[in-house]
Amino acid sequence: MNKMREIRIEKVTLNFGAGKEQTRLDKGMKLLKMISGKNPVKTTATKRIPGWGLREGLPIGCKITLRGPEAMEVLKRTLKAKDNKLKRKVFDAQGNFSFGIHEYIDMTDVKYDADIGILGFEIAVTLERPGFRIKKRKTKTKKLSHKHLITQDDAVEFMKKNFNVEIIEA
Repeated sequence: MNKMREIRIEKVTLNFGAGKEQTRLDKGMKLLKMISGKNPVKTTATKRIPGWGLREGLPIGCKITLRGPEAMEVLKRTLKAKDNKLKRKVFDAQGNFSFGIHEYIDMTDVKYDADIGILGFEIAVTLERPGFRIKKRKTKTKKLSHKHLITQDDAVEFMKKNFNVEIIEA
């Protein structure tokens, strides 16, 4: 197989949305730090929504971006919490996918923490091929050839082959 066609994991992002409730956000930050071992970054609202009590700049969530071996390790642990089963609809047209963990105690290696309570979070996985840098670089950015893009089927096959994930057609 051509090594430029090999799919790899660019990054794994752990997200927690708390809304305007700051105590919930603090618990979410503690949860993400416990799962990944890294400090999360707060995400803020970008526009004002009076009906929800949001204003621009208000912290409403947190996230951690992992790359390399630690991303693979966290992905394997979270997939084990989902019994290595994903629905086909979690994959988008560009081959990226995301899924949620309803309760962090579903992960076998994470113990219940009374300070946090029962919370869930989301995992977003971004896939890439060698050569994807041309669409992100600072000078002479270019579009990727449609032949080089990752399709939903490519991503499904990658996950089946590398992580023994069972795909549920639903």
